[in-house]
Amino acid sequence: MGKITNRIRRLRFEQSEMTQDELAKRAGCTRQTIIALEQDKYVPSIELAYRVAKALATPIEAVFLHEE
Repeated sequence: MGKITNRIRRLRFEQSEMTQDELAKRAGCTRQTIIALEQDKYVPSIELAYRVAKALATPIEAVFLHEE
């Protein structure tokens, strides 16, 4: 079974060093959720994944990666 990883932290910093709190507000979740995502401790629902990608103005497949 594969693993879902993400580039959220890197993408936040590429976008004027967006804070975790700012991303959480834009994505409609909590800062704790963003922390868990960045640490690969939580795999988001497809809906949350799309909201995070939209908040980062980045295609979902560029934010979340599936590793075999």
